[in-house]
Amino acid sequence: MKTILVPVVLLILAITHIGNSAKILGLFTAPARSHYILGSALMKGLAEKGHDVTVISAYGEKQPPKGKGTYRDIVVTEIQNSIQEMLKNEKMSMVDRENLNPFFAALFVGHVVPKLMEPVLSNEGVQQLIHSKEKFDVVIIEQFLNDAQKALATHFGAPLVLLSTVGANFWINSLVGNPGPTSYIPALSLGYTVPMTFRQRLSNTLLTLLNEVYYPLYVHPNENAKIKKYIPNGPDISDVLYNVSLVLMNSHPSTNQPVPYVPNMIDIAGFHIKPPKKLPQDLQEFLDSAKDGVIYFSMGSNLKSADFLPEKRDAVLKTFSTLKEKILWKWEDDVLPGQPKNVKLSKWLPQQDILAHLNVKLFITHGGFLSTAETIYHGVPVLAIPIFGDQKLNAKSAVRNGFGIALPYSELTEETFAKSVHEILTNPKYKTNAKKRSELFHDRLVGPMDTAMYWIEYVIRHKGAPHLRVAAVDLPWYKYHLLDVIGFLVLVSLGLVLVSYYVVKIVCRKLCSKQKIKKVKKH
Repeated sequence: MKTILVPVVLLILAITHIGNSAKILGLFTAPARSHYILGSALMKGLAEKGHDVTVISAYGEKQPPKGKGTYRDIVVTEIQNSIQEMLKNEKMSMVDRENLNPFFAALFVGHVVPKLMEPVLSNEGVQQLIHSKEKFDVVIIEQFLNDAQKALATHFGAPLVLLSTVGANFWINSLVGNPGPTSYIPALSLGYTVPMTFRQRLSNTLLTLLNEVYYPLYVHPNENAKIKKYIPNGPDISDVLYNVSLVLMNSHPSTNQPVPYVPNMIDIAGFHIKPPKKLPQDLQEFLDSAKDGVIYFSMGSNLKSADFLPEKRDAVLKTFSTLKEKILWKWEDDVLPGQPKNVKLSKWLPQQDILAHLNVKLFITHGGFLSTAETIYHGVPVLAIPIFGDQKLNAKSAVRNGFGIALPYSELTEETFAKSVHEILTNPKYKTNAKKRSELFHDRLVGPMDTAMYWIEYVIRHKGAPHLRVAAVDLPWYKYHLLDVIGFLVLVSLGLVLVSYYVVKIVCRKLCSKQKIKKVKKH
């Protein structure tokens, strides 16, 4: 009897799995590991839930998840080769980008990054997938200057879901008809906080206008050419861009400025954060034995503290050498000249698990959003040394919310660095505010990963969920901004003014004529 029941049970489970699982394609091709971390976390979550996922990326997963679903990698090594070649030819390191003009940076990014993405569609493995007869239930793509890749959703006959790694911004808002008033929502690259001054609002508006013109006239035509070149019977870019069913936002009111969202934009910040795991023995002992606490120092996965100018590095070392706290430093070289006794170095560190340790009193960071979300999650104060991108905005947000200090790299000296570190370590308000932010971050009806799973499956169940789409997406820009209505009202107003002028003129003329007639009769 048992021998008959076992196959039957297995058959039922298999049928159930097939009925509930979906085929999902994910593209996370940005040449930055921090971006890949988010994409892979989402796709691994889907595989663990029982879905069959295919991931196209620049990195690949060394330890694919072992869950109910399957996990297939297509690694585009050409992306890394392209970025390494570009960086080799550049004379500036990442830390030298601090004072790049934001208008020049916008033009540079829109020109260079899409070129770095082109090897994705030309890759042999991707081309084999494109020319296969495979179908997918949904296509998930990170929104990052890769508009041609969105055509794969149309090619595979699947709804399109976007993952925004930095929350709402210019690149996302126009695709789903979301409002982004420049009066109080600053562009990420400008690093402004609210309320903005007149000069800041002017710069913010001009940068937005530049992007509004630059992308349709230059970036999108180039992306359209890629679609026609690499995808058989590829759709037009105008049909691809606004075919978005859902946007998953790596943001939350506890970490980001509250801004308006249309119904198909969903916050999931923190979805990549896992419960803390046991640390390697050497790190565990280092942290456990730190009676006076630990300062954790990491500039993220793209920036390198090893690229600091010698005088900046010496300022940091001199400050660390005077502290009673232990220092755990992500240092990318084999040797750190002048390394103090209380400093432990490593080229790689399990950041989430370190921040979860109770002895960590301060996180010195570049202010990237992943690091910001993780430090808020664990309630650790920050000293941010922002360089570029959204880092300046995140750093200023930490200052505004009272759980950190921002120290621009150009202003880093022994005096400013020591003063900032001392202020955070001795003033309890930073820890108190960090804990408050952590409470806000955790206070949700459903966890962020479960939220992401629900909405992706919702889009699959409802065939793209077109009922969430707002009418603004289908309006041309002049209708969206009511320029035709404003123009009509201006013309009507001018017409009324002119009519009123002529009426008054005629009335005045008649009155004057009557006055003259009376004077003639009197004489």
